[in-house]
Amino acid sequence: MAKENENRVDGQVRAGAIVQAHTVERLYLPPERPTAVPWQLPPDLVHFADRTGEQEQVLAAATEAPTAGGPLVVALSGMGGIGKTALGFQLARVLRDHGRCPDGILHLDLDDLRRDGAVELADALGQLTRDLDPEAVLPPGYADRRRRYWSASQDKRLVLVLDNARSGAEVLPLLPSSAAAVVIVTSHGRLHDLDGTRAVELPLGPLSGEDATGLLRATVSDPRLSADPEAAAELARRCAGLPAALQVAGRWVRKHRSRELRRLIEELTVELHRDGVPVVEAVWDAAYASLSPDAARLYRLLPHHPGPVVTVGVAAALLDSGAEPAEEALEELEDAGLLHRRPDGLGLHDLIRGHARRRAAGPVGPVGPAEGSEVEDGEAARSRLVRWYRRQAARADLVAAGTRLVVSRPPGEAPDVAFDVPFTSPHEAMHWLEREHLALYGCVRIAYEDGLDADAVALCEPLWTHFLDHQHYADVIDAFGLGVAAADRSEDPLAAVRMRCQLARPLWEQRRYPEAAEQLRIAVQRAELLGSTELERKLRASAAEFRGKLASVQGDWAAAVPDFEAARAEHLAIGNHYGAMLQTYLLGRAALALGDPDRAVTLLTEAHEVATGLRRERMISRTAFELGTALWTAGRPAEAAPHYRAALAGARARQSATDQLRVLDRLVAFHEELGEAEEAAGYRAEAARLRG
Repeated sequence: MAKENENRVDGQVRAGAIVQAHTVERLYLPPERPTAVPWQLPPDLVHFADRTGEQEQVLAAATEAPTAGGPLVVALSGMGGIGKTALGFQLARVLRDHGRCPDGILHLDLDDLRRDGAVELADALGQLTRDLDPEAVLPPGYADRRRRYWSASQDKRLVLVLDNARSGAEVLPLLPSSAAAVVIVTSHGRLHDLDGTRAVELPLGPLSGEDATGLLRATVSDPRLSADPEAAAELARRCAGLPAALQVAGRWVRKHRSRELRRLIEELTVELHRDGVPVVEAVWDAAYASLSPDAARLYRLLPHHPGPVVTVGVAAALLDSGAEPAEEALEELEDAGLLHRRPDGLGLHDLIRGHARRRAAGPVGPVGPAEGSEVEDGEAARSRLVRWYRRQAARADLVAAGTRLVVSRPPGEAPDVAFDVPFTSPHEAMHWLEREHLALYGCVRIAYEDGLDADAVALCEPLWTHFLDHQHYADVIDAFGLGVAAADRSEDPLAAVRMRCQLARPLWEQRRYPEAAEQLRIAVQRAELLGSTELERKLRASAAEFRGKLASVQGDWAAAVPDFEAARAEHLAIGNHYGAMLQTYLLGRAALALGDPDRAVTLLTEAHEVATGLRRERMISRTAFELGTALWTAGRPAEAAPHYRAALAGARARQSATDQLRVLDRLVAFHEELGEAEEAAGYRAEAARLRG
């Protein structure tokens, strides 16, 4: 090639944004999407036991050029309360300050995703991928999600903090693909199965006497500690070198400024031992004894909360109070050191959660306010918590998805709980459902265990809306399985049909077709026994539709058609235009799959017109997409093009990455067949950018 004809590209270029050609008359490049760098760190601790040696060791290892393809793994191990998580976050800050993680800091607590002792790795991979790319398209299977995560993390200079690992087998699948990344793992015991990684192992012991006393003094900044160093050292010793205990002890001392320090220490009981692990029960007892009655009662009730984050609404539900008393109780618990700051809000340390359970079980000595009838109070609090989450989730569902088929009583205008979460937009409502999904799934289990069958079913219904965009498969299969069991136990025929239909979809998306088929066999059978009310007829149509969809996802469109036709006839008979439109759309897709594009055009034109008249944006976009494909297949590409563009515009407006990719890929093929390479290249570049 002659020198003057060389092409050279320097610097960093977005994926899919280079086009090399002899002559370019017009070029389309989609606008670059602004990327928000994730920084999932809690506020800096005011007082932190530096562990300078460990920090220097990690920084040196992170500065060395990698000798292997994987990320650097820093394994922090030690007993609960030793300060592993605090050190992990501090190491992340140090790496940030030295410019080692310009692509962000991620945090994941594996205990939040643990079910029956095992971490749901597919859910963990999905969460990490979405943290790196909020518009990422998540496939359903573990292997596909792992590959998607590798793609999202490729070449990223980031830090990932993984809390509460129990084995290397939980860590290895979550490692980023980038050798420039640093993964900080915390665990109680040493992880001996981190094979093939660049690992720095840092077992943490209790703070030395001097360091422990120093942290205590920094926490409380009280002249009594300097005036009586022996008493200060004794107080630190009673905390067994645990930073979590020293933080509470410091705040406890600060609260009692008028008492002599030695007198305070005498009030502490001796250390207890539980399960062979030293737990400084005396420190928790002292902090607990100084709480107001409301804060002490909330403390005893918090272990009933199944979620990792404690909000004002949760506190108000547990206390059966308004927002103001709940806020005051939370502030008091945080001031006492009994709640700690997580990246996403206030949380309860596992050690302290155990202490709260023991306080709820009954006093050991004369500590704190009288517990009263804790069993009855706990049961009532669980019921209030379930009812509160049921109401908020139903309200969020209404805002996010609008009115749709449900079998449970909708929330009334007048709240039967003290505190409602404000939802001002569908995006805000969906964000709340995602943020609280662990608590919501946990409440389904609480409701079922406590015999609150109607509440278990009602909680599942908004989780359906959440599942459509956030496929936490293990959680949703477990929850809807409990929903089926609750419906059967309560002998609710409507709920039994609805729950089985909704359980079938995540089953078939995980390729568990026989299990899905069995659920739908029972659902259709029971639907046939229902009466003639509008809701019962909708459920009968829904069961037939789900059975047809199961056939279609297995490629048997011919078997699906009779079910879609039966469902359509049922909806037309009761004047349900939306339901009839949806079945017309499905019949149009079936006609296209069965090789009859002309009939598909007729059906999809009808569905598109009805969806437009009903102003159902999602279905307007989807019917436009399928109509475009039917017209193209029927040899009418000029008519197809505007429908494809409308479908893409609708998917962009809804920020649905899945729908955007489906339309973009079809547009690439469409323009390539028409010989329009320039247009095809533009859409291909946009799809590549969206995939990351």
